[in-house]
Amino acid sequence: MIEGIHSNNTRNTLNLLYCCSAMGINQFIFSSTAAVYGQAKENPVTESAPTQPINPYGRSKLSSEWLIRDYGATSSLNYVILRYFNVAGADSGGKLGQMSPNATHLIKVACDAALKRKPEVEIFGTDFPTPDGTGIRDYIHVEDLATAHIDALRYLEQGGESQIFNCGYGQGYSVRQVIDRVKAISGVNFRVIESDRRPGDPACVTACADKIYKVVGWRPKYNNLDKIISTTLTWEMQREGLVLDAIAY
Repeated sequence: MIEGIHSNNTRNTLNLLYCCSAMGINQFIFSSTAAVYGQAKENPVTESAPTQPINPYGRSKLSSEWLIRDYGATSSLNYVILRYFNVAGADSGGKLGQMSPNATHLIKVACDAALKRKPEVEIFGTDFPTPDGTGIRDYIHVEDLATAHIDALRYLEQGGESQIFNCGYGQGYSVRQVIDRVKAISGVNFRVIESDRRPGDPACVTACADKIYKVVGWRPKYNNLDKIISTTLTWEMQREGLVLDAIAY
């Protein structure tokens, strides 16, 4: 598993950078992760916060970031590194969504449970130093993340300098809060079980996105947990020929 993570992220990033250099490509956008921060000491976390990843995935992404920064420092490459927080949701038009049968993302898993595809939702850790004991995350809608990429590319095309940006809303929700909202929106009281923490899971990580707002003018449209959940649930129900009742936000 460790080999696969570093091969897919670090090694393949190096290969791609080599190809860009060979072909004269000098604009590069990289999908990184909030996992590079590890156990953030302050939330919301800024891009200048210490990077201290506590799991192999975060370390592989941070290694990739350093490769990109080294290429940028020694060549004409300009880059934007986007540090994703917890990506969720589906196309608001119902055309695209996550299809992974073995997905582990909370909102996807909870929606699957609401549709009886899974027997239960498992909470990993109920003793975190948070108000309800479960981990807190900053969920960003996939369409807003896609817009961030477009804005970043436009920024580079207009001569922008290399930058690192957080991609999140600055609002955190606990695992229990997310599960409760999925239950409320779906109208299904699915089973929830509690388990021990997983190694490498931080208690709380939320984004300070002021920089991407200011530098590239990013303006999210779906920064509402219910919107994220409802687009996910609509997509999943649509796959089974079902319709979710309209929700007023």
